[in-house]
Amino acid sequence: MQWISADLLIDLWRVMLRVDARPSFRGAPRIGLWESPTGLYFFHPPRAGDAAFYRALYGRLGRRRFPSAKRPRGEFALAAAQIRDGERVLDVGCGFGAFRHAIPRADYTGLDPHVEGEPDAEWFRGETLEQHLESQAGSYDVVCGFQVLEHVEDPLGMLKQMSRAVRPGGRVIVAVPHVPSAHTRIPNYLIGCIPHHLTWWTGEALGVAARKAGLVDPAVQRVPWTAVDGLVYWMARLSPIKCQNRHYRHAWSWHFASAVSFLAGYAAWTIRPTPPDGADEGASLMLVAEKPA
Repeated sequence: MQWISADLLIDLWRVMLRVDARPSFRGAPRIGLWESPTGLYFFHPPRAGDAAFYRALYGRLGRRRFPSAKRPRGEFALAAAQIRDGERVLDVGCGFGAFRHAIPRADYTGLDPHVEGEPDAEWFRGETLEQHLESQAGSYDVVCGFQVLEHVEDPLGMLKQMSRAVRPGGRVIVAVPHVPSAHTRIPNYLIGCIPHHLTWWTGEALGVAARKAGLVDPAVQRVPWTAVDGLVYWMARLSPIKCQNRHYRHAWSWHFASAVSFLAGYAAWTIRPTPPDGADEGASLMLVAEKPA
């Protein structure tokens, strides 16, 4: 789709969000944004943010940008409908464990090596999925990953690990940012960019990945907007430039449009946090697939 200078992205992260992303690029001089035959968009070479990058980013964004019991993600209700009382649920990349409030009668475990906010909670494990699998492979009825798959350099490998974590007949549920969507129309949108997001998904790409991970009967649905992600909707709607084939560019018109997008979008989000029902393509896509019995 396009080549992007690593220096441009590093400067954007530094100026717009005051985050030092340079170490995460690990010397790559430029990044390609590619589209696969399945419709998956991916940045290459893949460069996931390191621990220092995420500590700085989460500190800048603040807790309001994270889901909570009062501000759930749209996919939480859709995923909760797939989970029965008493089932063992593993939430990979759980953050502050907001999803547990949507399934109070399930046996919930949250996994996140980058969050230090719940170190003493019984439901929390501060470890990677690979570390967790050493003792817990095949022990869960459902494994979830909400807005996690796009952060890793090997998303297919993570799906395979999630499949290992569930018992035969169990389910894997993931939600991801998609294309086309509001996320991909905002000019110079850093949250959707490397080293934060490494992939943008389509329904077809999710189905292909699920089958390659050994899962069956993949079903994909759109996730409605909620207050926690409504800012993205308003930024895309109010931006004076809408991205099509190019998404990142060093041009003053693009920098101006990016600033207007955030300022106007934030004002609209404050007035109306939840976008109107049925707005555009929705907030994200959610996949539900089964491990063969």
